[in-house]
Amino acid sequence: MPTAAAQAQVDDLPKIIQNNLDKPGNLLKILEQAQESDPKHYLSEKTLRTVADTLGLPLTQVYSVVTFYSFFNLKPQGKHSIVVCRGTACHTRGSLALLNEALHNMGIKSFKEEEENSVTSLDGFASVRTVACFGQCALAPVIQIDGVVKSRMTIGKLVSLLEKMKKEAKNERKN
Repeated sequence: MPTAAAQAQVDDLPKIIQNNLDKPGNLLKILEQAQESDPKHYLSEKTLRTVADTLGLPLTQVYSVVTFYSFFNLKPQGKHSIVVCRGTACHTRGSLALLNEALHNMGIKSFKEEEENSVTSLDGFASVRTVACFGQCALAPVIQIDGVVKSRMTIGKLVSLLEKMKKEAKNERKN
């Protein structure tokens, strides 16, 4: 039995497709909105098939678009999103240490940037991913947490942010 959130996403997909049917770039818009409406922020095989069938596109074309753009997810994501910049400026100012700290804090043992788009903690608390560059080099190292860019990040600041997020999540579960 699907959860209420999952059922809402299934119900939203036809509306999302219909609202974007005649717009330029409709495939990207539909996929973005479908991912946003999914409680796990990803595009399931069923969603991809529905989009392809409704738009009259081959599934391979839809899949190619999803795998080309790094912001699309083919695996369920955590409640929170942590994105670490791995560009040259961020790397030289310690982004690898930030990435390792985020992974360690989430209990994630390994992550091969060249093989995985993102990795999610077992408890579903957060997904960690990397990007080549945020374009914020003067503010390096840079990370993004839940869509908010944090500049001049340090391990201490990151640990504090993650502890605060975990504490808030614990309080939400109690209520």
